[in-house]
Amino acid sequence: MLVFAASDKGGTGRSVTSANLAYQRALTGDHVAYVDFDFGSPTAAAVFDVPSAMRGTQERGLHSYLEGDTSEPVRIDVWRETEHPLLRARPNQSGRLVLFPGDAGGGEFATGEEALERCVDLLLKLNAEFDVTFVDLSAGRSYAVDMVLDATAHPRMRNTPFRWLVFHRWTRQHVIAASGLVHAEHGIIGGGVERGHDEDDLRAAIRFVRAAVPDPESPLWSQGSTAQATWMQACDEALRRLAAEQRIGDSVVLGIVPLEPILQWQEQLITEEDVLSTQIANKETLEALEEIARRLTDDTHWGRL
Repeated sequence: MLVFAASDKGGTGRSVTSANLAYQRALTGDHVAYVDFDFGSPTAAAVFDVPSAMRGTQERGLHSYLEGDTSEPVRIDVWRETEHPLLRARPNQSGRLVLFPGDAGGGEFATGEEALERCVDLLLKLNAEFDVTFVDLSAGRSYAVDMVLDATAHPRMRNTPFRWLVFHRWTRQHVIAASGLVHAEHGIIGGGVERGHDEDDLRAAIRFVRAAVPDPESPLWSQGSTAQATWMQACDEALRRLAAEQRIGDSVVLGIVPLEPILQWQEQLITEEDVLSTQIANKETLEALEEIARRLTDDTHWGRL
């Protein structure tokens, strides 16, 4: 299955959450690919602690592949090349975890028919080789978003299963922006229909992930004043109403990642060791990531709504 990770704004937690979901799926034994189509900022390797490609690879990256400068994009075995000590000791029963980085110094670029065909070739190959392939897309209605909408509408991909995760923070601007990315006239749904996608099928393949969501009931905020607590509750309720009005309410949310200091200050993978041994991460964060990773391929969470 292909999972496209999108967001209308930067700083939504799209890449760090997607990387964590890929890691969680690999822990279950799935073979997982992570494809960095964030062409303007190919930095997914930083989340996986792979020093050789922190800002993209110097050769044979995804830019080079799509532009026809190389026949095969470079692939990085995360378990072998990471500097993360826990990942280097690859967990028992885990599946493969492979990163496909973008080119260092690359940027957004328009794609023609030849690039589209190469994109289709790549996605079909990865879907056949891996159980789950995460495709991290540039923020906004980008060339990367348009390219994968074109690719998944291609006749050769007609029987290839795919899903979309749209990430947003729990703020008024992010709720409005995420809704626009999907539901605006030329958003993902409208753009997909223009390219030949069935509207109902595409709509059913899209779910939202709320990231960095503060819980007013959490001990993290227990030291605040009564006035602050009341204000936070009112804001949360107002945001829920806004999300429902913008058609991204609870019924289309796949999961919620709580506000997590580690993810705010150091975008990284959250492991059991971070929760149980060093105790620098919150148990609720790990549980949220595990649950979203499980739901990705659980059809009960992806019916037509």
